[in-house]
Amino acid sequence: MADVVQYRLERMVDELDDMEKRGLFTRREIAEIVKQRRKYEYRLKRPSPLKQDYLAYIDYETQIDSLRRLRKRAVARAQGDKKMRKSVSDNASVARIVEVFRLAVMRFKGDVDLWFKYVEFCRQRSNGRIKKALAQLMRFHPKVPGVWIYAAAWEFDHNLNYEAAHALMLNGLRVCPKSEDLWVEYLRMELTYLNKLKHRKVLLGEDTGTLARDQTVAAAADDDKQWKDENEEELFMSLDDKKGEKNDVLEVENEEPEKKVDFGELGFKFFQTIYNGAVEALPSSFSVRKRFLEILEATDLANSKDLRKELISDMKRDFAKEPEYWVWLARLEVGKAVEVYEEALKFVPSAEMYQFYTKFLMDNIGDAQTIESSSDYTSQLLTVYEDAERMGCLSEDLACQYVSFYLEIGRIDEGRKLAEKLCCGKFSNSAKLWLLRASVEIRCIFVNSSFPSKAELVSLFELLKDVLGRVPISDAGSLWLMKLLETAIYLVAKDGDSEDGFSVSSAIVNFVLQKDGIHRAREIYKRFLCLPHPGLVLYKNCIALESNLASSGDKDSLANAHKLFESALATYDQNIELWKDYHSIEIKMGTSESANAIYWRARKTLKDFSYFASIAASAGDHL
Repeated sequence: MADVVQYRLERMVDELDDMEKRGLFTRREIAEIVKQRRKYEYRLKRPSPLKQDYLAYIDYETQIDSLRRLRKRAVARAQGDKKMRKSVSDNASVARIVEVFRLAVMRFKGDVDLWFKYVEFCRQRSNGRIKKALAQLMRFHPKVPGVWIYAAAWEFDHNLNYEAAHALMLNGLRVCPKSEDLWVEYLRMELTYLNKLKHRKVLLGEDTGTLARDQTVAAAADDDKQWKDENEEELFMSLDDKKGEKNDVLEVENEEPEKKVDFGELGFKFFQTIYNGAVEALPSSFSVRKRFLEILEATDLANSKDLRKELISDMKRDFAKEPEYWVWLARLEVGKAVEVYEEALKFVPSAEMYQFYTKFLMDNIGDAQTIESSSDYTSQLLTVYEDAERMGCLSEDLACQYVSFYLEIGRIDEGRKLAEKLCCGKFSNSAKLWLLRASVEIRCIFVNSSFPSKAELVSLFELLKDVLGRVPISDAGSLWLMKLLETAIYLVAKDGDSEDGFSVSSAIVNFVLQKDGIHRAREIYKRFLCLPHPGLVLYKNCIALESNLASSGDKDSLANAHKLFESALATYDQNIELWKDYHSIEIKMGTSESANAIYWRARKTLKDFSYFASIAASAGDHL
């Protein structure tokens, strides 16, 4: 192993001497390069080298080569020679990287990504090994469609060899006839080539276009320059472009010179042929037909309107039972989307189809610019929900959306009745719908009065009790929390919460904070604070919660803490601990002016202001 490594290092002597003579690297830097190369060579010669060893060596050599090229340009500028003559060091680095890549892909033949890195490096550095690398890649991985696409793209775009690209695509389709990407890229390549031929004819004045033979020389020169500027990308279009047209070389070259080639008609025939082949190979693929239609709409072919109708008709014939087809068609026919969905329900009367239809109407309600259009969509949406219920296509999610929509448009009583009807019928075991019904009942109670009566709370508790008896325990977590919450609200409203020690409301807030996050916890504690006697413990707990968040940089939490302090001091203005905490938080996170304001408010309000007097004395009355 040592002899092999030493032999490979000795072969680098000419390259290293050349870099030193040219002043690209110092002797010390070259010694470090040799040291690193020896380390990597030993790694590659061990019994089981890793892929990372090869990649690390390649990365190191790539960086050395980039640094060499930068220094070469700097030396050339310093010597006044814009282009230095090539020497042995110019090609040695690239050859070494290619050799390491070759060893890597031979060691890891099944790694397609590694193969693509290899051929991509050869392409970027214009190395002559790319053809051989592509041939090896196609031999080892013929079932990978991307391999054939890459090889054909290189032949078509960089080698400018249409015949070779055409042959590669056909071979790829024989090996991978079920590949959607191959069929689509094959069509794009053919249409792109046809587009190139058409523009060449236009440039020569042999086809209709913006150029003509009888123009003056100057005008022709200007038009030629303008045409090149406008069509440079189209002349060298890659396979990723979606526009273009096509031709077969032999057919065009065999035409008589005086006979005009109808490129639109020719493109139409080729499109139809490839489309029929793709449909035959992939009869159940909806996505490939969508992509073909996108290409058709991006090109100007003869009879393109008729061909578009044929494609859509074929798709309707083969995919009329698929909801995905109708959703796509509704997006395509924007002005007739409602009619499309209505027709879809005749073919696919399912919960999924109703779900797509209602989502479309909801989106349009939100995007409606006028009240009239919004009300039209609202009435249409309610009709769809009713049809879904009548047809038995109302799923659990759709039922919840149905009830929620009534609440959104302000028809709470109707939503309440609907929720009761659904819970007592088809969805009697749906925890999600029962939870929604309980929320609706709570909303109705609190809409009518700020504080519910005992009878209303009893009816709510009976409802929750009934729900918990119907729904499995594993699905009833939210309902148990709701029942606990409403019980706590009733007890706090009746007797008030604790002023010291344990607090039920505080325990619930902390539990919700850990379970559902700060936003839900804020909703809960605000409900408790709206009651007549929420208790000092709850105030202190909420203040501590917001203060902790404020210390971590949450500005909203600091504003919430201020509001909680003010609300608490409105009831407990003689509590020294509250004033001390308020003053402390202003010193830590507020300003000196706000801290001084709290200090003077406390001195004026408190009967026993000895604590604040001691602060003033210790600070030398600087407050």
